Amino acid sequence: MIEAEHSPVLVRGVGDVGSAVAAVLFRAGYAVALHDEPAPAAPRRGMAFADAVFDGAAVLDGLTALRVDTAAELHGALAAREVVPVTVVPFSQALDAADWSAVVDARMRKRAVPERQRGMAPLTIGLGPNFVAGETVDLAIETMWGERLGAIIEAGSTLPLAGEPRAIGGVGRARFVYAPADGRFETDARISDRVEEGAVIAPIGGVTLHAPIGGVIRGLTRNGVEVAIRTKVIEVDPRGDPAAAFGLGERPRRIGEGVLKALARARVLEPS
Repeated sequence: MIEAEHSPVLVRGVGDVGSAVAAVLFRAGYAVALHDEPAPAAPRRGMAFADAVFDGAAVLDGLTALRVDTAAELHGALAAREVVPVTVVPFSQALDAADWSAVVDARMRKRAVPERQRGMAPLTIGLGPNFVAGETVDLAIETMWGERLGAIIEAGSTLPLAGEPRAIGGVGRARFVYAPADGRFETDARISDRVEEGAVIAPIGGVTLHAPIGGVIRGLTRNGVEVAIRTKVIEVDPRGDPAAAFGLGERPRRIGEGVLKALARARVLEPS
């Protein structure tokens, strides 16, 4: 048996899915760290550890994440196992910071073709569309809503990207706003704010973005972040419950549970 504290897991992506994976693994006894770029555009920040990148700390579902700024600090935080360390050091430095037993790609890039990650650790796991178990990663996890959500794929591809997101309160894609151009996202709005349809939320690339429907802001890219065209930057929840903008979402949690099962199946790690 390899003890969890001696064999940490590196999760790529501080969005709601990556953060849920980290939370599920941490609670199960695994040493786990999160890695992302210096200014992630993740919109569901109330359901993620993303704000730790900007503020130095963030709390999700009762767990604390702290930003660490060097590979040495990352190594120390993993050994202490008191918080979930979040780092934006170059990925190569993060890989060298510990003897990772697993690397989980939870960046949820959807349309991007993932690079080959097998060999980065004894076990590599890819979440979402375009991963091919046995080729780009060792195992993949299904992330599409449905009976197979969270299923472990040992050979072959995950399901292709679906045309429309799952409806919430009867509203599907209409609740989202995507960046119309590359630019700096600037806003005074906050996660959980109530907004009316058409309310001004943010300017970007010379275009003013408005609330697409009335409800509560569930997703909002951090103020000041540079985003690429077609990046999802705003989400309004028509159900109107501010509490629904915070905590682990059902889908991310089930994906995290799938990762937990994949680690156990591969017998790479055992929680202490």
